[in-house]
Amino acid sequence: MTETYTAPPSAADIDDDPDTVSADLDRQADAILQSGEARSFDRTSSIRQSLRDDAGAARAWGRTRAERVREAVREEPIHAALYALGIGVLIGLLAAR
Repeated sequence: MTETYTAPPSAADIDDDPDTVSADLDRQADAILQSGEARSFDRTSSIRQSLRDDAGAARAWGRTRAERVREAVREEPIHAALYALGIGVLIGLLAAR
């Protein structure tokens, strides 16, 4: 009995409809994962440089999220105040236990 070798499936093997949003998101996610793998297994960069790169990415992520929050508060300040009040009450109830 002979066994045939089949390689594990890759992103290129998947037949996606290019018009769908999910197909585009899948391709973007694959690209992000591949770039992350390349950075993870790259021996030429030092750990210190990798930490700097990751810290820079985290800083950029935080800045964009903070700007989104600022815009949401400017657009609907009453909702933001009510959310903050609700979160404060929950934290107060948890702290009182």
